[in-house]
Amino acid sequence: MPSAVAINVGANTTLPGFRGPVFPDGSFEYIPIPEREPAGEQLPTYADLDLTTDVPADVRDAAVHLDPEFAEYPECEAYTYGDDHAVKAGPLSELAAGDYALFYATLSTAGDPADWAAPEWGAYLIGVFRLDRDPVTDYAALAPADRGRFANNAHVKRETVDAAVLLSGDPDGSRLLDRAVPLSSRTAGADPNRIVTDLSADSGKGPWWRRPLRFDEPVTAELLDVVESGTVDRCFAD
Repeated sequence: MPSAVAINVGANTTLPGFRGPVFPDGSFEYIPIPEREPAGEQLPTYADLDLTTDVPADVRDAAVHLDPEFAEYPECEAYTYGDDHAVKAGPLSELAAGDYALFYATLSTAGDPADWAAPEWGAYLIGVFRLDRDPVTDYAALAPADRGRFANNAHVKRETVDAAVLLSGDPDGSRLLDRAVPLSSRTAGADPNRIVTDLSADSGKGPWWRRPLRFDEPVTAELLDVVESGTVDRCFAD
């Protein structure tokens, strides 16, 4: 049976200063953070992503750190993710082929909140990878043919490849979700729902929405069923 780890990604109020939106029907817009390291090649900008979100003029031409990479998203080719920070790379590197990496983002509530959405902002699952190989923890040791699958990853495009872990998702089991799956309660973005408190190994105390969330084998199947079915009522205890 597989296990899973969910990590925080995407635009936030620190980088680049705003969040992506989540709409009353559950649709959302994934917005990456800006690239902060020198790149070895030309990178797409926020303007290149053709976003519906009104991106501030001072960042429209900023290069983006397009990670995770979802094949169906503008400027992407495959399902890859890299990370150079131990707090995320550590738990991700413990996964294996067939396990799942999930991605969540803090999103701003747009319009009148749905009855499952936190009023101002919340944390939401936005994407999933089913890993098609064990995590890569030594990019330099990869054969050239294996490096190719990561060629469009943001960490590989940096002047110095700095990823402590690289993930590759199976195209048949990976996707950017059509509808966001809430991790926050209905009443406040900072309050977790049962996906965090009952299914993950996290306590749900403090800034849980910044931490990796681990899901062991017995509960991963339930988590994936919630994600695939889109039955958001199952995210809540009441």
